Amino acid sequence: MKKAHVITGLWLMGLYMAALPVIAQQLPRQQFIQRLMKQMTLDEKIGQLNLLTSDMDVTGPFMKEDYKKEIASGLCGAIFNAYTPRYTRQLQEIAMKTRLKIPLLFGYDVIHGHKTIFPIPLGEACTWDMALLEKSARIAAEEASADGLHWTFSPMVDIARDPRWGRVAEGVGEDTWYGVQVAKAKVKGYQGTDLSANNTILACVKHFALYGAVEAGRDYNTVDMSRHQMFEVYMPPYKAAIDAGVATVMTAFNEVDGIPATGNRWLLTDLLRKQWGFKGFVVTDYTSMNEMIPHGVAKNEYEAGGLAMNAGVDMDMQGSIYVTQLKQLLQDKKITLQQIDAAVYRVLEAKYNLGLFSDPFRYCDTTRAQQVILSAAHLQAAREIAQRSIVLLKNEGQLLPLKKQGTIAVIGPLADSKRDMIGNWSAAGDAARAVTLLEGIKNKLGQGATVLYAPGGHITTDANLLSKAWQQPQLKQSDTANSAQMLATALEQAKKADIVVMALGESQGMTGEAASRSDISIPPGQRSLLKAIMATGKPVVLVLMNGRPLTLEWENEHVPAILETWFLGTTAGDAIADVLFGDYNPSGKITMTFSRNVGQIPIYYNYKNTGRPLDPNNKYSSKYLDVSNEPLFPFGFGLSYTRFTYSPVSLDKKQLSSTSKLRIMVKVANEGNYDGEEVVQLYIRDHQGSITRPVKELKGFKKIFLKKGESRDIVFELGAADLKFYDKELHWTTEPGSFTVFVGTNSRDVQSADFTLQ
Repeated sequence: MKKAHVITGLWLMGLYMAALPVIAQQLPRQQFIQRLMKQMTLDEKIGQLNLLTSDMDVTGPFMKEDYKKEIASGLCGAIFNAYTPRYTRQLQEIAMKTRLKIPLLFGYDVIHGHKTIFPIPLGEACTWDMALLEKSARIAAEEASADGLHWTFSPMVDIARDPRWGRVAEGVGEDTWYGVQVAKAKVKGYQGTDLSANNTILACVKHFALYGAVEAGRDYNTVDMSRHQMFEVYMPPYKAAIDAGVATVMTAFNEVDGIPATGNRWLLTDLLRKQWGFKGFVVTDYTSMNEMIPHGVAKNEYEAGGLAMNAGVDMDMQGSIYVTQLKQLLQDKKITLQQIDAAVYRVLEAKYNLGLFSDPFRYCDTTRAQQVILSAAHLQAAREIAQRSIVLLKNEGQLLPLKKQGTIAVIGPLADSKRDMIGNWSAAGDAARAVTLLEGIKNKLGQGATVLYAPGGHITTDANLLSKAWQQPQLKQSDTANSAQMLATALEQAKKADIVVMALGESQGMTGEAASRSDISIPPGQRSLLKAIMATGKPVVLVLMNGRPLTLEWENEHVPAILETWFLGTTAGDAIADVLFGDYNPSGKITMTFSRNVGQIPIYYNYKNTGRPLDPNNKYSSKYLDVSNEPLFPFGFGLSYTRFTYSPVSLDKKQLSSTSKLRIMVKVANEGNYDGEEVVQLYIRDHQGSITRPVKELKGFKKIFLKKGESRDIVFELGAADLKFYDKELHWTTEPGSFTVFVGTNSRDVQSADFTLQ
């Protein structure tokens, strides 16, 4: 009788699992997941919390045999670095042969585009256009989902004030208010309005928390700050992503209040879940659970796993600690089954929301991939966004835009480097599809002008830097022997030209993760090349390609025209040519301050005054003696080929109540010779508070287009809620007092007016 009951039970369970897709469509989400979890063994539950990586070789992604066995045993819930419909289908088919047929979740680093690569996030942020930032994330989601992916490890919203940190390339700069706007736009772009649509993917906000504040700008380093700075400056973009409905959160490598983020219960449970109401799942960064051992808070993987589970981590990325340690931790009563079940539920819920239980292969459509990926519409969007990411830093004597005639020499080691066009974190990007600067100029000019080219030298001849920055191809020792000849050829080409366009900066491998640099100037060999070309007397346009603000004091003093182009992606060369020759008037504005030298770092616009603020005439004030204390280029800076002027600021009232709105008005006029876009920026200053306040805070902007000779009245509104800050008790509040409002073209060049909050 007992045997018959067992056989009947197994038979019924088999019917249930075979009918899983139908049941998933018919049952409400909570009921479906709870019913499924009742069928799961402890091992199967733990398996859902295990995220493993697919490897890569020249033929594409592949899976280790051991990992295939884990999938087949139900001991893996998600895979990252696996994409293409064909490959993900193969792995999903393995999962569909397991006892419970729970589908795998596929994630990937879709950071600034999937196959169609957009500008790096720091460059794209310079558009000051939330609709465009959302659009690039939407296109990335459409391509990634068509290529078998369900999940991206983006957006990175870490506020960063130190450009030595290589990962500033992956964020949007130094300002909290602006970071909040970008976080919301990116989450909406990736996830859309319906995750069950097969062209949306799960977003993952990272790195939670404070990773942009690593000491000395050194990756994986320590972070230590007051709770007030934490909540005022660094936390709001993460919170904005949570409020926008982001599906997942990634823990940071650093510690928070002395406890690594991956084992920090206050951070992941008390703040993230209880205070902020986050409902999705938390995943570690790559092996960050294991790294709590060298951090010094865990003696071994057993303790590390206990810390992570008790803190609130749901999924272990590549560390394999949960699959090896959770059963013993449970047996030893260091964790509870309820904790495991809660984590499993959140992972299964994400899969349910994506529709994977209804159809595990819904993202494995090769036809859709062929239609969507690198489509003409996507490439056109990439070009438009790249145009708007370019920042004109200098244009002495209106050297730009260039004429489409004569002889133009294109010189520099980055001028024809396809790999560097798409930048770092372009994981699935195909460098062969990228348009280089040289190609873009030739495309633009056709037979209308003569284009000469010479690399002029190497990106760097520093063998140590090359070996650590993954510069491909690696510089061979024999290559240095021809440096003199490369320079000589470049000089010959420059002398034949009417104008020289120089492409200098960093290689893509010199920025990004694990690419912190103590010297962020243009590498010495490239600067020597620039000086030699300048000595010919030919007019020079410097086109910068880089993933961080560089120290450019010499270049700014000597070169007449400078374009900051970052790493612009697949259509880089065409977009730069559009700007160089005036088919697009540059409108980009930097979102991270450019320092004069590394001695000024960290430098940012929204600093606080001290009791002895900077006074050039008083030695005993806060300043450097040996350098100008002003930044080279301030936050929000960017020139245009035309000239915008601002009227004085006027206010509709001088006193603001808690229930009224203050109207701020300024007239902006285009008094130059070109149509163009301008980013009108609004800042405030709170002069007195119960705690000290920054000298300026961004509170709004409007991007406008004006034809030459056109003017427009711009109106901003501020309410008491826009003046809130965290007081000494960490209450989000307003305080009455005197304020100044600033409106201008950047954080430095502004018009101002005063008001009081009653």
